[in-house]
Amino acid sequence: MATKTEKAAPKAAKTTKADEKAAKPAKAAKVAAPKAAGAKPNALQQPLKPSADLGAIVGTSPLPRGEVVSKVWDYIKKHNLQNPENKREILADDKLKKVFGKDKCSMFEMNKHLAAHLKS
Repeated sequence: MATKTEKAAPKAAKTTKADEKAAKPAKAAKVAAPKAAGAKPNALQQPLKPSADLGAIVGTSPLPRGEVVSKVWDYIKKHNLQNPENKREILADDKLKKVFGKDKCSMFEMNKHLAAHLKS
């Protein structure tokens, strides 16, 4: 004999495969547009020449802005220049002081200082 809780529990509706397919959203097909042969790189991909001060950290060859930022972060982490109490703050060593112009810099204002040392 069934208990009261078994009688009160509603039966789950049976679903078919067609119901499951209808419930799933259709995936949008991504089609990669072919790049033109002489396509101009966007602003973030355009190689920029670093100044002599910045070149001491990232090298003197022209690099895209994203790679410059990445190499500066690699330098910061390699030399343990993040403030241990506030990881957003960078404690500049002698090389970074020339780029930042001060002893400390937040990670948000770092890009502003880097932009001043990059020329097209």
